[in-house]
Amino acid sequence: MTFFKSVLAAVIAASVSFGASTAVADELMASRLGAILGQEREALAVVPDSRLNLLTSLPPADERGVDTQTGEIYNREYLATQPAATGGDQWECLSEALYFEARGESVEGLFAVGEVILNRVDSNSYPDSLCAVINQGTGRRFACQFTYTCDGRAEVIAEPRAWARVGKVARILIDGAPRVLTGGATHYHTKAVNPSWAQRFPRTASIGSHYFYRQPVRTASK
Repeated sequence: MTFFKSVLAAVIAASVSFGASTAVADELMASRLGAILGQEREALAVVPDSRLNLLTSLPPADERGVDTQTGEIYNREYLATQPAATGGDQWECLSEALYFEARGESVEGLFAVGEVILNRVDSNSYPDSLCAVINQGTGRRFACQFTYTCDGRAEVIAEPRAWARVGKVARILIDGAPRVLTGGATHYHTKAVNPSWAQRFPRTASIGSHYFYRQPVRTASK
């Protein structure tokens, strides 16, 4: 900012010293500033995407000294004390996603997967409801965002205890539980696979059988 201020000050001084009108001074400032910004864009254009991703993404939460595990909600004893959960369509969508994607995980693992879905709802890059996020791409075999929605298998709730547990987690998340486990993650995958995007996205957490990642913030190149 000091450099920009110096340039603008020099332009203004030159305009005043030669008795230029305000309109001329404004035109000179706009021209000089446009040239500077053009040079900045050209410089960014030659920086590799992988480098830009690192520069424009926050470090993982634990590297920033952010507490990633708080409260008593991340254990089965706490969930056992909660009443049976109910809700509308959005609750049911989230409960189903947790059931089919992570019912074998710890309570913390369930919350972590739920955080990813809610983080997507909050992101401008994804739909703005739980059901829309979860069903994005459904109908194209293996081209969906959450595999269970497009793997061709029937979605049958066959484990009542697991369903009751994920329903409670979904209810707590929808009701506003703090999302502090995954560092703002928008993606995850099981540790048994290695998708190509995982090489480009900053990893933010490792919980249970999943790695979690945050989609990098992209900067405009022109």
